[in-house]
Amino acid sequence: MKWGIRKKLILLLTLATILPFGAGILITYHLTIESINKRSLSYNHDLIEKGKEELVSYLDDVSQMSTVLYRYTPFMNVLAKGISANLIDNQEEVSRVLAYLFNTRPEIEQMHLYIATGNDSYTNYHSSISGRTKNTNVYSQPYYKKYLMGEKGYSLIEPPHTIYSYNNQSFIPNSQKQNVLSFHNIIRDIPSDEFLGFLSIDINLSKIDGIANRLYTKNEEEFYIMDEKGVIIYSSNEHEEGKQNKEKWYKQVKKMTVQKSLEWKDDNFSGVIVFDQFLVQHKNWSIVKKVPYNVLYKSARSTALNNIVIGLVSLIIVLITTMIISFRITAPIKVLIANMKKVEKGEFKANFDSLGNDEIGKLGEHFKLMIAKINELIDREYKLEIENKASQLRVLRSQINPHFLYNSLQSIGTLALKSKAVQVYSLLTALSSIMRYSMNMKEDIVPLAAEIKHVKSYLLLQKQRFDDQFNFDISIDKEGAELFVPKMILQPIVENTFKHGFLEHKADSYIYIEVLVKGQQIICTVKDNGNGINEQELKIIRQELATGSTEKKGRESIGLKNIHDRLAIYYKNQAEMTIESIANEGFTVRICMPKHVPGEVEEE
Repeated sequence: MKWGIRKKLILLLTLATILPFGAGILITYHLTIESINKRSLSYNHDLIEKGKEELVSYLDDVSQMSTVLYRYTPFMNVLAKGISANLIDNQEEVSRVLAYLFNTRPEIEQMHLYIATGNDSYTNYHSSISGRTKNTNVYSQPYYKKYLMGEKGYSLIEPPHTIYSYNNQSFIPNSQKQNVLSFHNIIRDIPSDEFLGFLSIDINLSKIDGIANRLYTKNEEEFYIMDEKGVIIYSSNEHEEGKQNKEKWYKQVKKMTVQKSLEWKDDNFSGVIVFDQFLVQHKNWSIVKKVPYNVLYKSARSTALNNIVIGLVSLIIVLITTMIISFRITAPIKVLIANMKKVEKGEFKANFDSLGNDEIGKLGEHFKLMIAKINELIDREYKLEIENKASQLRVLRSQINPHFLYNSLQSIGTLALKSKAVQVYSLLTALSSIMRYSMNMKEDIVPLAAEIKHVKSYLLLQKQRFDDQFNFDISIDKEGAELFVPKMILQPIVENTFKHGFLEHKADSYIYIEVLVKGQQIICTVKDNGNGINEQELKIIRQELATGSTEKKGRESIGLKNIHDRLAIYYKNQAEMTIESIANEGFTVRICMPKHVPGEVEEE
């Protein structure tokens, strides 16, 4: 398949637009992703650090709520001596303390107090304090049992679980059962370290949820808070809370101690995981944020999408512009090709006025000039060939063995000299010169001196014919004699004078030939005092010279029209022939032509 300039231009300009712009988009997207990745990691690390500090502060505050009791001596005495020592007053003291602690934080859902002396227990659920009950099986509670097994510390945190009733003392409707985080605190006597009881505080996750919501974007990112065993304390997916995290990514996170981020890809997630660890009651908890790539690079993709949209719009504009430009460029080329095909078929004609002002327009102008030049050369060579062939034909018709004729004339001339007939010899020499000049077909351009010599020989013969009734005079510049002119442009004019101007042998017939050089022009004038022609005939001859038509079929072709046409061919219409005549007063032919024949070598 051949590709034209139009297709190549469209393809080239399209590629020149797509490749740089596409490469720019890719490079910009890549650099933007790297920049966003760095900024995102730094931002999320800072965010998690602040969230971690806030979580630690909050969890420590809740864990240390039981320490308030140590500063309240009456209540500590109740724990040490038991409720039964002063039942009414001690129960009021317990109710007052439980009510006070419950109201310190709005996220508290339930509190449970166990007093070791007497195995008594109380609960406060939504500010409703239960009555006194015995709890002889207190260590059936798993976290209380941990203290019995030697667990260190003063507070244990039970991961999120559905709220339950301690010792069946609280009535919790099913509609209000929700996940709570429980802080189980052991109360000891100071400084004896004697075990006095337990205080459990159940809090809802609203506060933790509020802190976490400031650390991630819901429905886009994932967020986790896990204890030292991987149990999920908080999750952006609340159904995972209270469950142990067994994901592979978490195992990888647990192994990493220095680096605080990693890229992860599996069937469920593809993105960046940012994490950190913090201490809660001397236990290493983890805080993890998972940022998917589609969220991380959202702005980069938005920017890339905008760039692509801009690129597509630009591409459409470029394509439209390219189409317009290609049509504007290739349309004149197609016109030029169509005209070239016509030239190939021999029709040397350009069917367009202009192809524009650019290089293609210049090419069109040169093409038109070339066609004109070819037409001119064809016209010149063709017409000259016809004229030359016609002249040759006329010569062939009139000649009788030129060499025999030359030899005969030479023999006659020799005889004339022997007979002392010098005038006869001169006339024979002139005739021989005329014949040699006329029959020489090798030269079309001759020195003006040779043309004048030929005319002079012809006039000498005519002088012998008319004797004293005819005279002639020739005047030529020295400079003009050395210039070159087309052959046979003067003798036919002189010959016409004898054919048409001197019809009657009157006395004092006269021909004057003058050759002048003025500037870059040669002016040849042939003037006689013959019969001349009237105004009507002069008008007809001038019209014939101008239009190329010939009304008088009998006129010799080697006359004025022949000379006029040959001059037009040789000098490319730069030569001019004018005729003047008055009836019975003579006839004048004036030829004005350039000093140099176009295409001929100029003589120094």
